Amino acid sequence: MNDPRGILFDLDGTLVDTAPDLARALNQTLRAHGRAPMPFEVIRPQVSHGGIALIRLGFGIEPGDPDFEALRQQFLDHYRADLSRASRLFPGFDEVLATLEQHGLPWGIVTNKPSWLTDPLLDALDLRRRAASVVSSDTTRERKPHPLPMWHACKELGTPPEATLYIGDAERDIEAARNAGMPSLVARWGYLGSDDRPEHWGADGLIEKPAQLLDWLPLTAKP
Repeated sequence: MNDPRGILFDLDGTLVDTAPDLARALNQTLRAHGRAPMPFEVIRPQVSHGGIALIRLGFGIEPGDPDFEALRQQFLDHYRADLSRASRLFPGFDEVLATLEQHGLPWGIVTNKPSWLTDPLLDALDLRRRAASVVSSDTTRERKPHPLPMWHACKELGTPPEATLYIGDAERDIEAARNAGMPSLVARWGYLGSDDRPEHWGADGLIEKPAQLLDWLPLTAKP
């Protein structure tokens, strides 16, 4: 890996711990339909896979089922109503982002979350004004693992893909980086399931906590 000149993050499970709020929204939806809530530790590994995966988990149905889309919309409505109650940067990211900014390394976000959820969440956490790029699922005509949103973010950062490092917690993230010609790291603190094998995803490295990202960066070359 060449010394990166820009950093991009996945959102849910990488930069921000959104699982508590998403789990609450799923359990509100379950209760509304007379079902028992699910344990947080069961829900957490599915969060990075979005609302479809959470409805599949909670109700045991697949997209195409007559009730699926209505349930997914109810879940999203519950989530949108209070999407930043418990969501926070993962521990250590306050220092990491401040260090990137001090060294003049632009950072951004590429997520498959739609902008109508991404933007209010980032505003609530005071992150949107700091990010050089925020690419949501509806920013470009494609979404991860397609390379288009990755290239769009690189353009906004002003860094070429090969000098832009992407950090994510799902195999889809690492595939997207590879498709875009970008180096990548796996966030081991994210929403990994017991069946996930991130060491086989083809990333350039695996890190256990956010602070370890700084070891991969050219911080001695600050302006």
